[in-house]
Amino acid sequence: MGNVYDSIMAGLAEAIVDAEGQKPALRRRMVTVMPVKKYGADEVQNIRKGTGMSQKLFADYMGVSVKTVEAWEAGTNQPSGTASRILNMMEMNPNLTAEFPFVKCSKEYAGANGEPCNQNQIML
Repeated sequence: MGNVYDSIMAGLAEAIVDAEGQKPALRRRMVTVMPVKKYGADEVQNIRKGTGMSQKLFADYMGVSVKTVEAWEAGTNQPSGTASRILNMMEMNPNLTAEFPFVKCSKEYAGANGEPCNQNQIML
């Protein structure tokens, strides 16, 4: 327990010295967070279709209900900030759903129109 206490106290002392300007000990960085993009109905639908997912699979991937995805795509509601961040990540990285496969596509899967799994979906 003494080691943890000593480590915390040493870190605190270093932060105080740095804050008082006696000796700049800590590295600083300027970070800018991009504003949350607002997505319209067509954009949400294009992103979803780009993943090759049905509304149901997309809803499961996003952690929302099918009704929510339907409302986004109808323009009735807009995605929340968190959902918009994920949509933005999908836009920036078309392989996101493959890199983070929360929804998996089985070999037997065929979409509503009989399309096979696409490259963004994981084959089981």
